[in-house]
Amino acid sequence: MTAPPLPSVDDLTPARIVTELDRYVVGQTAAKRAVAVAIRNRWRRMRLAPELREEVTPKNILLVGPTGVGKTEIARRIAGLIRAPFVKVEATKYTEVGYVGRDVESIVRDLVEASMALVRAESRLAVEVKAREAAEERVLDALLPGSRPTDPTLDPFGFARGAAASPSAAPADGAATRARLRERLRAGALDDRDVDVQVEEGGQALGNVMGVPGLEASGLDLSALLERMGPGRKRTRRMKVPEALATLVTQEADKLLDRDAVAAEAVRRAEQTGIVFVDEIDKVAGRRTAGGADVSREGVQRDLLPLVEGTTVATRHGSVRTEHVLFIAAGAFHVSKPSDLMPELQGRFPIRVQLEPLTEADFVRILEEPKNALVKQYGALMGAEGVRLTFTPDGVRELARVAAAANVAHENIGARRLATVLERTVEEIAFDAPSLAGTEVVVDAAFVRRRTSALLADEDLARYVL
Repeated sequence: MTAPPLPSVDDLTPARIVTELDRYVVGQTAAKRAVAVAIRNRWRRMRLAPELREEVTPKNILLVGPTGVGKTEIARRIAGLIRAPFVKVEATKYTEVGYVGRDVESIVRDLVEASMALVRAESRLAVEVKAREAAEERVLDALLPGSRPTDPTLDPFGFARGAAASPSAAPADGAATRARLRERLRAGALDDRDVDVQVEEGGQALGNVMGVPGLEASGLDLSALLERMGPGRKRTRRMKVPEALATLVTQEADKLLDRDAVAAEAVRRAEQTGIVFVDEIDKVAGRRTAGGADVSREGVQRDLLPLVEGTTVATRHGSVRTEHVLFIAAGAFHVSKPSDLMPELQGRFPIRVQLEPLTEADFVRILEEPKNALVKQYGALMGAEGVRLTFTPDGVRELARVAAAANVAHENIGARRLATVLERTVEEIAFDAPSLAGTEVVVDAAFVRRRTSALLADEDLARYVL
């Protein structure tokens, strides 16, 4: 079954965005509404007069809430919904300039690379017909001089010989033979054939090869420069016909693209519609400490500030301005508080949303309602073995009760506790599934209690927590 098509960007009203998020994330209406309004404002801004458009900047969002309540899931689902350049980064991966680690400007470079991938994929679709025709010709070139069947009833190209033809007869018309072979190729009759094709090898950025990962900060795309100075390296690979076609279609499409136009469009989209999700920002909240891992906390905030305020970053595809990039930051803030962030950085996240801890009732909804609900996933996994796994309503409620009780008694890890409880519940079934093919297993409240009693009785759940 094919997935339903994504809604048009013009149709993504705030209410529609919240509805789409409801399919995957339970509750957290305030966070969904804040993100939906911010996304719609991007659409509204692009319809303003140019002089006013430049003055309207995005209102960045800070999501505050405990782990496992849906902060990252909201951002991840938004990324697939809006079809805009998007990157998710961990604040803890970045360090103050002068320390070993990634500098914060690499966030913008990652955003541009995401935008390049998006624009390149769309551009390939525009030239797909021509690219497929060229790829078919290359596959035919590889097939025609190959495969010489030993069966005397077949001609040198694998076709059945006519009744009047002798075993030594060969097609007189090469063009007709090629046309027949193309028909068989498009019909899938050659999918089981192996073919040798020449493919171009993709290389790393030159800076990384030379051991200088930051070389791209200069704004020079040396890899592309070398490609234009000389032909790329090619090697011959043996693969099945469908795989060869897919590989060659991509290569031929890339040849038809205007690289400069693609890069310019990618930079434009990164600047105008890019979204950066900064997770774990609470881990860099606070002032400089005496030493150790926290030595660059305030420095990371100081380096993030220009990106959020608006600056220009040199990338291998051109300079990128960040004034109109939407930043969504998130953190649990168990130890620190949002007020521990630098005042200047706090001011750049004017929309602050508090996400609510999940309750037992929320857990029941999480297990049943989302499109990718855990009970549906486990049912599908066991179904692959021919086992019908059925969760009764009281069984689902018991799973939620156990997860909520474990969160209260021990570390609260939110909805992630459901995965622990479910894995414990179906562990024995999953192990014996190959021998249970054709049977049905009903998971009710009593079944859950039997499987999780030891889990709740154990005061130390560390070995069960993922």
